[in-house]
Amino acid sequence: MTMLRLHQLNDVKLVGRLTRDPELRYTPKGQALCRFDLAVNRRYKDATGEWRDDTAFVPVVVWRETAERCRDRLKKGSPVYVEGRLRSRNWETKDGQKRSGLEVDALRVQFLERLGGGVAAAASDTDEVEAEEMAPVGAAPTEAPETALAQAQEEVPF
Repeated sequence: MTMLRLHQLNDVKLVGRLTRDPELRYTPKGQALCRFDLAVNRRYKDATGEWRDDTAFVPVVVWRETAERCRDRLKKGSPVYVEGRLRSRNWETKDGQKRSGLEVDALRVQFLERLGGGVAAAASDTDEVEAEEMAPVGAAPTEAPETALAQAQEEVPF
């Protein structure tokens, strides 16, 4: 009997626009943390043949230097490409209610708009933007990513 080995996958790739300006904060240890929400659209035909739009609103968390770049370069409406993983988060509201939700822990963020405001469309322009702006987010070289993430999550100021 052959044992089937289950491989788990937690990989998210999104293209969307920011629904609000990014919010940058720092943990008590000085680590930058940026949050923003992405609106990701899906267009489909319904049963009557009419075109419909379905929009998902996805919270994204970015860490370290990339978090600061996101604050400097992004604003409400900015188009971005995000690669990351889903993470479950639990919190308690001010009135004591327990809440939970999913968010994307960004590993890469690519700005899809040039500094001057134009969208990078040509392949050579996209390559330039990708080389310049596709910034990996990860743990310090001496820490395992999961360890650094767990430590940083304990420090989240909001």
